[in-house]
Amino acid sequence: MKAKRYIMSLVTVYLCYFTHGMQALILSQNAAYFIDKWGYTDVTAGSAAVSMAITATGFGKFISVWIGGEISDKIGRKKMAIGGALLYVICFSGLLLSNSMVIASICAFMAGVATSGFWDAALYPAAQEAAPKYAASALLGIKLFVSTAGIIYPLLVVNFASMGRPELSVMIPLVLSVVCLILAVISPFVYDDQMAETKGEDPAIRKQAMQAEIDAEKAKMLVQPNVLVNFFTMFYAFLCMFIMYGAQQYIKAFGMGNAGLTEAQSAGLTSIYTVGSLVAVVFWAFMMAKLRWNPVKVLLIDSVFTAVALALVLLIRHPAVIYISITAIGFFAAGGALQAGLSVRQMFCPGPKGRNTGIYYTWMGLASTFLPFIVSAMTRSLGEARAVYLMMGLLLVAAVVATLMMFYLVGQHKKIFGYSALSKMKD
Repeated sequence: MKAKRYIMSLVTVYLCYFTHGMQALILSQNAAYFIDKWGYTDVTAGSAAVSMAITATGFGKFISVWIGGEISDKIGRKKMAIGGALLYVICFSGLLLSNSMVIASICAFMAGVATSGFWDAALYPAAQEAAPKYAASALLGIKLFVSTAGIIYPLLVVNFASMGRPELSVMIPLVLSVVCLILAVISPFVYDDQMAETKGEDPAIRKQAMQAEIDAEKAKMLVQPNVLVNFFTMFYAFLCMFIMYGAQQYIKAFGMGNAGLTEAQSAGLTSIYTVGSLVAVVFWAFMMAKLRWNPVKVLLIDSVFTAVALALVLLIRHPAVIYISITAIGFFAAGGALQAGLSVRQMFCPGPKGRNTGIYYTWMGLASTFLPFIVSAMTRSLGEARAVYLMMGLLLVAAVVATLMMFYLVGQHKKIFGYSALSKMKD
């Protein structure tokens, strides 16, 4: 395989996820713009409507992530990349042109499907396939570009709003989506080329190789995992995404409504949260790859310090404490914890990677649907400031539950594999 031939596919992957970094924040960061655009005169009702539209994004992820991987393996990466880009173009066009919250919610739903059902299913493996010798680094690049967008975009939103041109915050990701579509059409993808070369080959051979890999992982176990281990390795995705999504979507509203910060300062909270996550990605990748830290150990540390940081945010509403704590939440909750959790799932419950990914990310999608829904309901009855404060309390509860689960998995790791999860990984 000629590696240079597939550089364009990597460029496509990274630009798609840079655009996704903007899409993930577009509703929450532009809440005031959309409230006015949709015709809401009551800010509380408008804020609840924005949360409901965010719920639609999560629902799109939830219903599509399960089958996306299966479809991607059947039809190839290129078609999935093109389909996701098309849905993004429609999504941003609808958000830009429509004055209806209902239409905006439909567009948000399509963005969720595009992200999880199309791009996650096709572009994660496409990145690894384009650079097989550096597969881990290729995936790290995805997080890098998402995080970079998460740092830049909130600052752009504030700047465009101060210029009196808030619609530019929607036009920029729309233009990027068109570029993603063009690149997806013209870029070659490794998997698609291999499909063309091996057309007609017996799929049973591939199945046997996959089963042999699974059997080898199971052979490392002294005893089989119990039902709680099976559940916790799935449910962690819900808790992790619940915390990540809550912080990502509502930190700005928390800063303005509960910490007395200006809009620019509150937008800065989102940016430093993302900076924390970006630093953590590199740090944890080093700790796991070079120092052989067990991902269970990483998740235990992440959960403990996430809980501490959230407690500080809720109890000490001093701007300096909030900035430091939000950075810590970004580092410990959003710095690759979700991806590390997937590796823990595969470690304790070996199985087809596509299936395990589908199960795990379905729980993730459930969290991204459930959280904005309850925030919307609380906003209607309590007002936005109190609703967001209560939501932060729920994030703390989720972090405490995740901590207890990780302590349990540390104990089970010794029982199942014969050595402590707090020691170095064994091959």
